[in-house]
Amino acid sequence: MKLLVTGGSGLMGSKVAELGLQKGYEVFSGYAHHLPTDGTAVKIDLRNNSSVVEAVKAVRPDVIIHTAALTNVDLCETDKDLAYRMNVQATKTLAEFAREVGAFTVYTSTDYVFDGSRGMYKEEDATDPVNYYGYSKLQGESYCDAVARTCVIYGSRPASGKVNFALWILERLRKGKTVQVVTDQYITPTLNTNLALMVLELAKHRLKGLYHLAGATRISRYDFAVELARTFGLDADLIMKSRMSEMKWAAKRPADSSLDTSKAASCLGAKPWNIEEAMKALKSEVG
Repeated sequence: MKLLVTGGSGLMGSKVAELGLQKGYEVFSGYAHHLPTDGTAVKIDLRNNSSVVEAVKAVRPDVIIHTAALTNVDLCETDKDLAYRMNVQATKTLAEFAREVGAFTVYTSTDYVFDGSRGMYKEEDATDPVNYYGYSKLQGESYCDAVARTCVIYGSRPASGKVNFALWILERLRKGKTVQVVTDQYITPTLNTNLALMVLELAKHRLKGLYHLAGATRISRYDFAVELARTFGLDADLIMKSRMSEMKWAAKRPADSSLDTSKAASCLGAKPWNIEEAMKALKSEVG
């Protein structure tokens, strides 16, 4: 299978490319600024439709896994035009030309399509994003063959020059520094290795439709940070409790955007991992 991964140097895309190569696929990794570590590098600028078209036509993949997006929630709120161009228009263009070359498209979406009023959302639940990031990602869902909504991706390595939430917590604690984490935001955090395995299964079998592909455990951000500290033998007393109302965010965040992954658990061979399984895998990867 010839696979094009957009966002190939990102937290999710890099793991998809890495595991795709291990499975024997021919992998092309799209990137904008940071050269990918796995797969054949292909320049793709989501701000430029012609760049998207040229990449699809040049690779002519069997499957496109579209992980690239403007994911900075506050920037999406303050620059809606850019968010729309990258998250909606680029996705539409990508999907249109994917159909021209016969490629199946898998789109990575987000838990932020929900308002967060109750959590443990199923695929059939009504969407109602509370910020423009969630809105723009929701608009992009309509163009692709398969949609994989996920939640708070983390992994064992920095990606695209940035550390993820889990690595940020671990780095601070290892230096003996305090870290403030909210107690009133609930998530289903997702290890990128687990997510990549599930997404690659969608790609391999061309499974159409909407899937919630996230970790299997609903947990607060604070308790997730404590779990990280416990797993790595670090001082959890350095984790300071805070509230969402204390955060200086430009965009509103949903209070409970946890995802119900029972559909994925019932129909995929690669199951969503609970927090214990994910922590064990993360520790083995970090070393």
